[in-house]
Amino acid sequence: MRRLAAVLLFGLSLAPRSHAAPPPGDLDRSTPEMQGVASASILQLVDALDRIEGVHSVMILRHGKVLAEGWWAPYDADSNHELYSLSKSFASTAVGFAIAEGKLSLDDELLKIFPEDAPPEPSANLKSMRIRDLITMSAGHQDETSSAADKITPKSFLAHPVPHKPGTHFKYNTPATFMLSAAVQKRTGQTLAEYLKPRLFDPLGIAKPVWNTNAQGIALGGYGLRVRTEDIARFGQLYLQKGVWQGKPLLPKEWIELATSRQVSNGSNPKSDWEQGYGFQFWRCRNGAYRGDGAFGQYCVVLPEQDMVLAITSGLRDMQAVLNLIWDKLLPGIYAGTVQAGPEVDALRERLKTLTLKPVDGAATSALSASVSGKKYVFPPNDQKLESLAWSADGVSLTMNGTETKIACGFKEWKRGKGAYGAYKDEPAAASGAWTKDDTYVAKQVFTETPYTLTATLQFTGDEVRCALETNVGFGATRKPAVVGKRE
Repeated sequence: MRRLAAVLLFGLSLAPRSHAAPPPGDLDRSTPEMQGVASASILQLVDALDRIEGVHSVMILRHGKVLAEGWWAPYDADSNHELYSLSKSFASTAVGFAIAEGKLSLDDELLKIFPEDAPPEPSANLKSMRIRDLITMSAGHQDETSSAADKITPKSFLAHPVPHKPGTHFKYNTPATFMLSAAVQKRTGQTLAEYLKPRLFDPLGIAKPVWNTNAQGIALGGYGLRVRTEDIARFGQLYLQKGVWQGKPLLPKEWIELATSRQVSNGSNPKSDWEQGYGFQFWRCRNGAYRGDGAFGQYCVVLPEQDMVLAITSGLRDMQAVLNLIWDKLLPGIYAGTVQAGPEVDALRERLKTLTLKPVDGAATSALSASVSGKKYVFPPNDQKLESLAWSADGVSLTMNGTETKIACGFKEWKRGKGAYGAYKDEPAAASGAWTKDDTYVAKQVFTETPYTLTATLQFTGDEVRCALETNVGFGATRKPAVVGKRE
């Protein structure tokens, strides 16, 4: 309680970038060796990340300076990236500001914030649920209610059964973070994005954050935020610096310590970075570190003992593998003083310049390509809503739900365009395509502000085409049943 009272009483790579006037929060660049890190270790880490396939960006800071930064083309430094549950750490930060300003308390009871959304006869457990229980993922639920943007509301959350006494049962719970967002909005009159703009985003130079909302205009909280890789790094650096940015305290030190320390137990496996304890929407890690993270490999890893921050964005399935590489490849190359530079300095610089997701490997033409070029193939009704397609030398045209879109493919490179399928249709994208066999053309489209890649495999036989669609990652099945169309 004394620490909480202190929070409540708190008053509110290699050369510098060539800016005429650095924007707020701009980070200095340095060589790894000047900051006590061996370029060889970073190079080993980058090479290992590249072999995983699906890593989109990496940025490494020590002593507040960027030592290494790289984006796997077609991803780039200026584009936002969907954070998924890394958004939770930003939502927690908004709660920290609201508590510091006296607008919220960790001990506020949820039903007293949302009396109009309470069920007719709330249970004793629901009556005792507090902000503290939400922020530590200990709301008392056995399972989650839907967190979908078109379904989640304060009323739907409060109607969900609470079989466990709040504060006694750890259950990762994205709707609980939505309620933190709703509580901040209820008490401040602003969405998370609006509330954090003058307090966090503007001071740190996070210029174009996007945070999706539910149908009521409440930020989703537990997901839905997009920012750039460097913005993630700046956020981690603020926490590493105990809430101080460019000499100015933004967030109470006491809040940082509470948020990033072990508040609840979530397991005992010494080899898992998901069982080292949980704070206020931050995970504890091995090696004295802590992190925010999001589905499919969005990381903000803070290593206080080494005075380091890592920001990584990805589209992969094994999130533990990336953390293992940080511990195994990077940590052995960190020293207290400066390190003598070797040939790895130049090798690392060149490696970071040439990172790319692998384009589709194959040929530009095949024995069948001339005979199928420009031909329209029509499909019977199917779950993919795919009505027709046509292949040509520059890509694949798809007609879905009466609308024709095109995956414009580069050969042995990524060609930028717009998304052509699913939830990310018309979003920034890039595509690559090639004939992988005489009868098979593969088009791969990357949605460049998300973790997702769509692969369309077209197999031509006689007057038919078999189309199989698959995404790299997903919360459910990633492979759609193949559908067969006939030449019109």
